[in-house]
Amino acid sequence: MKDGIVYLVGAGPGDPKLITVYGLECIQKADVIAYDRLVNPKLLEFAKKDAELVYCGKLPGKHHLIQDEIHTLLVEKAQEGKIVTRLKGGDPFVFGRGAEEAEILKNHGIAYEIVPGITAGIAAPAYAGIPVTHRDFATSFALVTGHGREEKGQDFLNWSALATGIDTVAFYMSVGNIAYISKKLIENGRKPTTPVAVIEWGTTDQQRTITGQLEEIASIIEREGYHNPSMIIVGEVVNVREKIKWFEEQGLALS
Repeated sequence: MKDGIVYLVGAGPGDPKLITVYGLECIQKADVIAYDRLVNPKLLEFAKKDAELVYCGKLPGKHHLIQDEIHTLLVEKAQEGKIVTRLKGGDPFVFGRGAEEAEILKNHGIAYEIVPGITAGIAAPAYAGIPVTHRDFATSFALVTGHGREEKGQDFLNWSALATGIDTVAFYMSVGNIAYISKKLIENGRKPTTPVAVIEWGTTDQQRTITGQLEEIASIIEREGYHNPSMIIVGEVVNVREKIKWFEEQGLALS
């Protein structure tokens, strides 16, 4: 039997319409779809009626399938000659472990393709009216994980570079660690008054946004009850939001 193929697909940031045309095609032709927690379930409605849907969602400390089991699933299904779509939130190569899965497939001689997706670090602030770059405020932009691998502890980032060398910093899944992040940025030279935005469930109908200053954002998050999935945007570009917060003021033109 000829081996199948695995498509490592970025499903986008939440709004199902933000998936790419090629990503949608991969869903439509798949025999097996292995999908993550933050994938909008509406995308699964495009699957074939007889497609096998496998949930691979993860919460901190609560993994439906551990990563090694996901690797085994992808390899076994492809070796059965099936078309497998590995559907990941955002982009598979932006904190999505897509490279690890691609390497496993390569080691087993299985054909695969990487299908990029729109990452939340760009899309969520865009829906909140925040451009991550702006010629008046920001010519550099960084995507940063809010937590590293456990064995590395919390000091896994080059805080001095992030604090003073990057104009806009987008932190992923960092609500629970924001007090520490704020403290390290300020200690390493970021102004305590730097504007910060927190965008919860970005690009979905559950999206909500709060803003504040770096020195106070942790207490604001606690007071307002924000949780992951959230993007935290640090930088002067946050101030642009007051002029162009289009999603809250007018919503989507096409529903």
